[in-house]
Amino acid sequence: MNRKMPETKPMTEMIFTNARIVLPDEVVHGSVFLRDGRIATLDSGSSAVAGAVDLDGDMLIPGLIELHTDNLERHIQPRPKVDWPHAAAILAHDGELASVGITTVFDAMRVGSIPEGKGRYPKYARSLASELWALREAGALRINHYLHLRAEVCSATLVEEMSEFGDRDRVGIVSLMDHTPGQRQFRDISKLKHYVQGKSGMSDAEFDEHVAHLKALRDEHGERHEAEAVAAARRYGAVLASHDDTTEDHVTVSAAHGIRLAEFPTTVEAARACHMQGIKVMMGAPNLIRGGSHSGNVAAHELAEAGLLDIVSSDYVPSALMTSAFLLADLWDDLPRAIATVTANPAAATGLTDRGRIAEGLHADLVRITRVQGTPVVRGVWSHGRQVG
Repeated sequence: MNRKMPETKPMTEMIFTNARIVLPDEVVHGSVFLRDGRIATLDSGSSAVAGAVDLDGDMLIPGLIELHTDNLERHIQPRPKVDWPHAAAILAHDGELASVGITTVFDAMRVGSIPEGKGRYPKYARSLASELWALREAGALRINHYLHLRAEVCSATLVEEMSEFGDRDRVGIVSLMDHTPGQRQFRDISKLKHYVQGKSGMSDAEFDEHVAHLKALRDEHGERHEAEAVAAARRYGAVLASHDDTTEDHVTVSAAHGIRLAEFPTTVEAARACHMQGIKVMMGAPNLIRGGSHSGNVAAHELAEAGLLDIVSSDYVPSALMTSAFLLADLWDDLPRAIATVTANPAAATGLTDRGRIAEGLHADLVRITRVQGTPVVRGVWSHGRQVG
């Protein structure tokens, strides 16, 4: 009896040659061999193998890893009160990240809403995540996506919303967010007032009412919400992050929760305390590029100069991630160290041991890049060995 042989997926191979390969501790001239979406071998010098892609001396770096981006929300709501079709927004977001060298992203979605009042904001994370995973299942996404749930403790619905996520949702990070006026990011309430009124058009009286409402929510729900967010992160198997730590006391509380990643500490004091506790410090690329925080908090370059900056996030400008890495390379005079802030360090902080470096056996997430008048220019992006940008 004739038996049909089982179909096997054909082996795929690719070779990059004549590249300046950025490794964890050095930059070498050589070739990288890919096989079935992974890095097979690295060799010094150029390859004469037929079909090898000559990078003409361009740099080859690992694909960038983005831990905190509001970019998807920007595509969902490109203008106030405009709700863009979600599938189209997700695909545009995915394509934009691929085009600037990001091959792994933790999409930030807020959980915890305020359904009533002038400053209300609605629930959206569960439905948006389901749409994202449906597109992933259909093979429509170019890069790797995980979730970063931003747990807003100063809200009314956090416990309910977090209960809607489970093991299949690829929740990689849960960050404890507390935007109660008068502390952390908005210690200076006048800066919060300027931000909120510029965004929503509140009157002075409406803003005062809004602040009172937020403080009341924090008093009523804050401790329970914080405890639930910590417990939920454990259920998901997610990394727990703090947000806007300002004082040493904030960091002490973070460490007690088991936090190992600090997003955007607002002072040198907090960043230094994080390092004392073994907590990695992440700052925003726009802060680094602009030379300071739009909220008046500590400048990222100050932490970089003090040796207190470990990871960079694009925050709200995806292309800023690559730009910031090369700014750090110039500041530190150390390209591998700078590239690690957007590749190896975020991978290690989130337990992704299969990417973030150019090394045998890891995912072939790679970016071809050069500099034109000091500006990094992306010339090719590969995710799992497949060209996506």
